[in-house]
Amino acid sequence: MHVLALIGARSGSKGVPNKNIKLLGGKPLLAWVIEAAKKSKHVNRVVVSTDSEEYAKVAREWGAETPFLRPAELSGDKSTDFDYVNHAVNWLRENENYQPDLVVRGMPTVPFQQASDFDGAVEALLNDPEADSSIVMAPASQHPGKALKLIPDGNGGELVVGYISGDPKDAAPLLRQGYAKAYFRANLVAFRPHILSKFNSITGERIRPYIVPQDRSVDIDSPIDFVIAEKLMEELKF
Repeated sequence: MHVLALIGARSGSKGVPNKNIKLLGGKPLLAWVIEAAKKSKHVNRVVVSTDSEEYAKVAREWGAETPFLRPAELSGDKSTDFDYVNHAVNWLRENENYQPDLVVRGMPTVPFQQASDFDGAVEALLNDPEADSSIVMAPASQHPGKALKLIPDGNGGELVVGYISGDPKDAAPLLRQGYAKAYFRANLVAFRPHILSKFNSITGERIRPYIVPQDRSVDIDSPIDFVIAEKLMEELKF
């Protein structure tokens, strides 16, 4: 079985310049996900899709392949995961006649993921031959139902109208046990390549979950996230 780990790492981050190669725990952010993928017992190829030769050089230094540079038109703020994943899978098929049985899409911004997360996503998919994909996810630390909803007041301000859950604005927040379980994606998706053309999607319709602890879903998006992640690495001895 051929399993491709495809890691998306575009340049041009506005919140944190060169975020994907900024050092975290003494390594470029991109290195953490590459190392996790390479340690997976199912993954047998790791490819990084990037629009930056600088990023590509870093990826190769940490053991990934960069057989192409992502086109600029697939690297903007409005480009979707599907856009660059579809490009990568098609490029490998057309230029190398390489067609993996499964693809695991990873992201550099989730540095605490482990090889077992890649394996769990693959196995969740293999255990259900009818599944299109599996998504790695973690329990929500704050339930979305506890978020307050605002509406315009007609005078340039806003008013609180209640909770996203539908509870009235004067209701005390319900206990966590009162809500259905909620999870957030940990930015790791395993899928069968044929769904790209069938659904124009990397998840399709029948999706299996693979649940991981919250710390494995920490997502780096801002300068403060790097500070928090450094502290967490110290605590976890990661």
